[in-house]
Amino acid sequence: MSTQNPTAVRVYLARVRSALADLPESEVEEILEDVRPHLAEMEAELGDNPKVDALIERLGSPESYAAELRASGGYPPRPADAGDKTTVLKVKTGIGGARFAFWGLVFSVGGFALFGFAAAVWVRVDPLLGLLFVAPVLAISVAYVVRKGVAPIAELPEVVKLREIATSFQKDRNSKGLNYFRTLKPAWWVLCAAVLVVFGLLLVLRDTEAVLLLPLMLLAAVAVVWAGPKLKADRRLLWLAVPISAFVIGSMLGGAGAAVDLIAKRSYGGGSYNGSYGPSYNDSYGNPQLTYGSQDVENIYAFDAEGKPLTEIYLYDENGRPLSTTRYACERSTGEKRRIGDDNRYPRPRLERGVQDHDGNLNGYNGYRSYCLERTDVPFSAAIPKITPAPPSTTAQAPPSSQAPPSNSTQPTR
Repeated sequence: MSTQNPTAVRVYLARVRSALADLPESEVEEILEDVRPHLAEMEAELGDNPKVDALIERLGSPESYAAELRASGGYPPRPADAGDKTTVLKVKTGIGGARFAFWGLVFSVGGFALFGFAAAVWVRVDPLLGLLFVAPVLAISVAYVVRKGVAPIAELPEVVKLREIATSFQKDRNSKGLNYFRTLKPAWWVLCAAVLVVFGLLLVLRDTEAVLLLPLMLLAAVAVVWAGPKLKADRRLLWLAVPISAFVIGSMLGGAGAAVDLIAKRSYGGGSYNGSYGPSYNDSYGNPQLTYGSQDVENIYAFDAEGKPLTEIYLYDENGRPLSTTRYACERSTGEKRRIGDDNRYPRPRLERGVQDHDGNLNGYNGYRSYCLERTDVPFSAAIPKITPAPPSTTAQAPPSSQAPPSNSTQPTR
């Protein structure tokens, strides 16, 4: 530990020791041995002459930090009649900002988990746009924690109550099992990073628009690997690591649910439809996808007996159910396709997509801007076979003979 000005760290450790005074001395020493490296690292980060206030902003009050150490170690809470052996440093700050920061974190955790789940279920970027509503709340909460620290939040009544519940829960459970899961924390942060990278790549493969999201996924993966191991030393990092963890958990649950649903639908489709034409699975919007054999059918063209294409036809199955699928159209501003609904009317406009340059040339080597065209013409002509009706079948009969058959009799000779 740094010897330039250890007074603040010593005072902080002394108050932590005082808050743990009801525990056996050997246990207290073991706990403090685990704490000292983190405080030494924090002392170096705070620079010369660190003050107790700075430590409290980073870790909370020594008493609340001691309560967290009790909970993480599976020790019982401090007895109510233990008495205060030290004066608790009160942080003069408004309770409104602290409460907003805490509940902002709770709101962000729920939002990240929900939108991560939705994006994984549909493997689409669109649900992630909902994070735009969560991000401002999280940003304000982070700004408060950076400026004021976690001490005001740790003193909130609801936070104190939650800490007591967590301590009681851990007291009633097998501490060895909980300690085992705590040893898996480093692996969890690595798993979070791997899930974020893989999920980002899957979104890119599913939708080229997600290529803009991939750098954010990589940045989040790096951030969670960096912040996760530092949580015990700096509680402010909870506002970074916890929302990312919630997003990872939500996306993992959504991906598992989507996989199970896809397997179930494929199994159901294989057992219920004996023909080669029928909906075997759903598209990304939950609508049945038509297939012929093993290939998807995106459009249907019908012709009359003269080979003339028909328009405005509506398809139904043998039970009168409409064969509805998702209908798409061009997004003029971005050149991408977008969903406009679903129905059973065919044929649909063909969406012709590509790139163009500043002169309007399509699909050239220097094209950079996406375009999308809706084509209503039929891309092929159909040669309808002419069926010639067969002539009525007749049985040929031999006409009756008008000549008598030759006689075998002869004239008698004289």
